[in-house]
Amino acid sequence: MKVYLDNAATTPMAPEVLEAMMPFFTTHFGNPSSTHQFGRTVKSAVETARKSIARQLNCSPMEICFTSGGTEADNMAINGAVSQLGVRHIISSEVEHHAVLHTVAHCHTDRDIRISMVDLDKQGHVNIAHLRKLLADSEEKTLVSLMHANNEIGTMIDLDEIGDICAEYGALFHSDTVQTMGHFKLDMAKTKVHFITGAAHKFHGPKGVGFLYLSKDVHIEPLIRGGSQERNMRAGTENIYGIVGMAKALEMACADIEGHQKYVQGLKDYMKKQLCEKVRNVTVNGCEDRSLYTVLNVKLPPTDNASMLLFLMDIDGIACSGGSACSSGSNQGSHVLRALHVDQKSPNVRFSFSRYTTREEIDYAVERLVHHLNPIPVMH
Repeated sequence: MKVYLDNAATTPMAPEVLEAMMPFFTTHFGNPSSTHQFGRTVKSAVETARKSIARQLNCSPMEICFTSGGTEADNMAINGAVSQLGVRHIISSEVEHHAVLHTVAHCHTDRDIRISMVDLDKQGHVNIAHLRKLLADSEEKTLVSLMHANNEIGTMIDLDEIGDICAEYGALFHSDTVQTMGHFKLDMAKTKVHFITGAAHKFHGPKGVGFLYLSKDVHIEPLIRGGSQERNMRAGTENIYGIVGMAKALEMACADIEGHQKYVQGLKDYMKKQLCEKVRNVTVNGCEDRSLYTVLNVKLPPTDNASMLLFLMDIDGIACSGGSACSSGSNQGSHVLRALHVDQKSPNVRFSFSRYTTREEIDYAVERLVHHLNPIPVMH
């Protein structure tokens, strides 16, 4: 039996998405920058996709810039805020995705940008009082960069609350929304955020394509130069089939967000209940209430198989992870759990779910996990 429980790393592409993409691999092969009918047909598809994504976010199509994914979009927002918008101080947190943390660190070492890390509680929640103090004490133009939902433990911020605080202090606000795009309803007309990011493969679209939302109130220069594509915002021939697929995937995701959330939250609750009943001393990492419903990160009891647990699960045909896929190969463990002082000598495992996950798959995963945790006694 093959069980995929690593949807926070990537999701399987929906068949309907592939179907929408196929004509652009074959019939509609023109370059969208060409002025003949082959190019115009493809250009029209790009702009239709842009309008579709903007409609889902309740923003203007002019505020959507297509990128190669979430990492490029995060880089574009942060570097642009520093280079063109006068930012000299960045407030972030130690549990951000490395697409943000490494970019912020680069701004500090290469551009002498001051960096402040906001305090977090043990569940990964932002200390709002400390954020306000950092903003109140800042005399420089400031960018706040805080992810909507943590990709490892699922803890979420309130986008509207943080946006209002940033507006109160005149700060720019960037949020990495890669894990929540297509899973929560986002309204850019109501939320005071200057930059958000999306990656198609997190909501059953293709890999290698994403977008940056830039509020009409800001303008930044291209990160990639060499052509006038994307209204001079990003040079390079567009990933046509990726863009078309991403628009279709987001349209499908947003068509029934409430139903999707109810189903996937039910899977998460079911697995958590099964683990708590069958494994002694299992605890949830992160917040159990204000949390991303697609992610369940648990700390398991010590076992002789700790270092081999994910490998053994993989042999059983079960895909899960110890943290972000972007950090695989690192022997330092999870930077998120380390920042929250979670013991990483015991195994910590992230399970993440999608619309295609079933209870039968969860039953099998729990059964094999309990088997590998032996001889730790289980509760009956």
